[in-house]
Amino acid sequence: MARYHIETYGCTSNRGESAAIERRLRDAGHRKVEGATEADVAILNTCTVVEKTERNMLRRAEELADETADLYVTGCMAIAQSEAFREAGVDGEVLHWDEVPEAVTNGECPTTTPDAEPVLDGVVGILPIARGCMSDCSYCITKHATGKIDSPPIEANVEKARALLHAGATEIRVTGQDTGVYGWEQGERKLPELLSRICALEGEFRVRVGMANPKGVHGIREELAQVFADNEELYDFLHAPVQSGSNDVLGEMRRQHQVGEYVEVVETFDSVLEYWTLSTDFIVGFPTETDRDHAQSMALLRETRPEKVNVTRFSKRPGTDAADLKGLGGTIKKERSKEMSELKSEVVGAAYEGMVGERREDVLVVEEGTGDSVKCRDSAYRQIIVQDAGEYGIEPGDFIDCEITGQNTVYAFGEPV
Repeated sequence: MARYHIETYGCTSNRGESAAIERRLRDAGHRKVEGATEADVAILNTCTVVEKTERNMLRRAEELADETADLYVTGCMAIAQSEAFREAGVDGEVLHWDEVPEAVTNGECPTTTPDAEPVLDGVVGILPIARGCMSDCSYCITKHATGKIDSPPIEANVEKARALLHAGATEIRVTGQDTGVYGWEQGERKLPELLSRICALEGEFRVRVGMANPKGVHGIREELAQVFADNEELYDFLHAPVQSGSNDVLGEMRRQHQVGEYVEVVETFDSVLEYWTLSTDFIVGFPTETDRDHAQSMALLRETRPEKVNVTRFSKRPGTDAADLKGLGGTIKKERSKEMSELKSEVVGAAYEGMVGERREDVLVVEEGTGDSVKCRDSAYRQIIVQDAGEYGIEPGDFIDCEITGQNTVYAFGEPV
């Protein structure tokens, strides 16, 4: 697991976001260290109150980038002035705070809490449907902690979902190391049925399906896409981490899918759903990755144009087979990461830009944002920020109708109608 160092500047809201980041990192088995030089990953949660603060943030970002392998910049300045870090040549990735935990995982499966019980966080209910996975990825240490898939009965998970709704949840996040293989150890593919049963529960709510590896989704892609189409409670959102556009690298990673299977999943969802979000992950700089392999990953990103992308530089995890491979130089990994991150910003930014003035969305208010704003999710789980929420009397748990009026690369702005 990764050793992380986190620094937080600014208001109580920033401190709350950092606390949420740390909670998710701890749940995933990562360990906090006090100094950036001891860390695999540094996280800088920024403030942008005055010009002097901005200069301090840029200087601190440059220092942290020199002190650790990977730097993630988040917080107010990262959202409002993301271009400032790029213009200053900061060797780090600028992310929204809730994208940070996924980026830190180095492409590994998320781990759930040991008892894998539901958790209510505000109006969001976290529902772990299973523990473990069916994969044996060469770079992943999570499998040593979680083992093979262990899927509770559908009825047990439906009852947990019902309990979350009764407790006040308006969004249920179905999670697991690999949700797509739910039920596989019993010789069944149960995810579509489970989702249909949860969506049939009483109440007005939304359901987000967590990470599902392409191999597991591929075998149920047509049935699963139809479940999404038939149930408005489901966000039309699929997180299928491809990790590489090269079949050679996927083989060395011991990923169970090939690029063609991932593309077939995307094509199936494209054919069934008119408006949906594809989320995927890429690991750049895997030890065996050549220039040609990297080019193939870049081409796949351009071809499939996911609306949400996590780009992570490979780092060795103790006890994994990939840790024994001779690694690429840090400069190569940084250059490839920068190139892919720039393409990611272009692709994701174009998706959000295309929403402006073109869409009117029924969104769910999920949580409070910075200042007097709220963070909402539309039908495809794209993030919509509504400002001056107090003036509209809007709070988490509300469903509101919005016109999309602007965007900032990884989210859009909405105005209540």
